[in-house]
Amino acid sequence: MISINPDQQSERDNYKLLIGSVIPRPIALVTTLSSEGVLNAAPFSYFNIVSANPPMVSVAVQRKQGVPKDTARNAAAAGAFVVHIADESYIRELNQTAAALPPEESEVQAAGLTPVSSEAVAVPGIAEAKIRMECLLERSIPLGGTEQEPAVDLLIGRVVRFHIDDVLYEAGRIDPFGLRPVSRLAGNNYSRLGDIFELIRPQ
Repeated sequence: MISINPDQQSERDNYKLLIGSVIPRPIALVTTLSSEGVLNAAPFSYFNIVSANPPMVSVAVQRKQGVPKDTARNAAAAGAFVVHIADESYIRELNQTAAALPPEESEVQAAGLTPVSSEAVAVPGIAEAKIRMECLLERSIPLGGTEQEPAVDLLIGRVVRFHIDDVLYEAGRIDPFGLRPVSRLAGNNYSRLGDIFELIRPQ
């Protein structure tokens, strides 16, 4: 067993160990609205559930040389964002939203995705996603790096509306095979849903 002290290697080396170890990771396509009305979209695999009471999710948005990305900046200014679950039906378009476009250009438009109005927040969602969650920004927490120059903005979103494709929803549950979710591995690698097995939780 190899023992590695993260303080004794570069950020990039730690990054490679994390993304190669914490797999598969769910992918959130996050839409935000700029103050100029531009609909921004970007995928994030530093994404997970926080709580069910109230329903909350987290998205970690890495800064670039200490500067917040459009997603974090827009979410903080508008107080809202929309999270979409990545699935096979639009994964290629989702990947296109990772392109580094200037703030005045919409990744949604560039990727050929379809904006759809939200019900509880001002930020539009994406019609192609089978699941989307309208979120109010519960908190934005700068983390990592230094106090003067944080490395990441952790967005905590409180879900105020779920939108779920009819074919996936039955008796309050979601069909994972119908969703066909896509998860992130390391490098340029992704993963589809594999075999499912059941284990009964001990009392």
